[in-house]
Amino acid sequence: MKIAVYGMGYVGFTAACCLAKEGHRVVGVEVNADKVREINDGIPPILEPEVADLLTQAQRNGLFDACTSLDDLTGFDLAIVCVGTPSNTDGSHNMGYIAEVTRQIARGVSPDRAQPLTVAFRSTFRPGTMKILVEPIFRNCLTDAGLKNIELVYNPEFLREVTAVQDYFNPPKIVIGTETGARSDIMDELHKNLDAPVFYTTFAEAEITKFVDNTWHALKVTYANEIGRICHKMNISVKTIHKIFVSDTKLNISEYYTRPGGAFGGSCLPKDVRALQYISQDIGLNTQLINSLLPSNEAHKTYQTEGIIRALPAGGRVLLVGLAFKAKTDDLRESPNVDIARKLLEGGYQLSIFDPAVKPDKLRGQNLGYAYTHLPMVRNILIDQTEAERGPWDLVVATNTLIDQIDVSAFPVVRTYQYA
Repeated sequence: MKIAVYGMGYVGFTAACCLAKEGHRVVGVEVNADKVREINDGIPPILEPEVADLLTQAQRNGLFDACTSLDDLTGFDLAIVCVGTPSNTDGSHNMGYIAEVTRQIARGVSPDRAQPLTVAFRSTFRPGTMKILVEPIFRNCLTDAGLKNIELVYNPEFLREVTAVQDYFNPPKIVIGTETGARSDIMDELHKNLDAPVFYTTFAEAEITKFVDNTWHALKVTYANEIGRICHKMNISVKTIHKIFVSDTKLNISEYYTRPGGAFGGSCLPKDVRALQYISQDIGLNTQLINSLLPSNEAHKTYQTEGIIRALPAGGRVLLVGLAFKAKTDDLRESPNVDIARKLLEGGYQLSIFDPAVKPDKLRGQNLGYAYTHLPMVRNILIDQTEAERGPWDLVVATNTLIDQIDVSAFPVVRTYQYA
């Protein structure tokens, strides 16, 4: 394919070199004339392992050169946008480069093209940008006939500096966002030699992917460093603790506890977070991430309860399916579902609860005390399966997989333990 790559920074230049290695004819477009001169002289504009050799090989084969502008995209199959989106003073992205490059590409598209030009954006920007900025620019610059000659794609990159070339050829995943989530022949051709799971999504789902990944990485680093400070201050081997932690690929380094859904609760997590907060404070440390966990969890409970209330009429009848913090247990200690139930009752709603594992006569110790302290009328609002299925309910709130054991299909259901 013949490919134009806009932006010769780390992402764009690395991508251009890797594309040329795969045999594509690549033209790098860069407004910085010094960078263009360096590239055409065989000098990489960035310091990154392997790219110098790839550039030499590409130019020897006549597959890569650079220019400051590209007025005519006739003959090109694909344009890849990798220009910067630096931070504004308020933290938002500066979209000036995106807007300008989008206009340049639109002006370079001929209405007489035999095949549409695929324009793939790899720059990181806010979800919705493809719809509210990129698409309108193309509509403003092109006639209706010209618009038919454009295929828009959002294709985030997952390159790390120092390992960027290896990451390009061995990506963790490939995410391709199109307007409807439909496949793109050009993008399939582009990635045909890469072995990675491929996800076709809508624009917005693809646009937010990089944010989700990078904030998760930031969270991991911050968490690890806070734990490291605690261990170091208490003369505990951080190396040993890390080795133990990462050895657990069933729970710690896995998909568990990463699916958006209900708040955490139960006898362990809240208690141990509080204890670690105390330990950290006691030894004179400020661990802001750990300190933020419980307030964030409370905010999530409130968010979900407000969503439930918005779906109910005043004084409405609501069935809560699952009171314990997890199905098939009667542990009510710090269950987020107890908080939801309490707030619904305080709001004047007619609440009933179905949870066959919770039997008030068998509650003991702290579990008993928590239940009757936070939900003293629990005995009066628990119902059996027959009553639960009979209703009628204005809303059924499913807090865990217990919902799959009963038939409430006649009533509207909202699930707090997962997002649709």
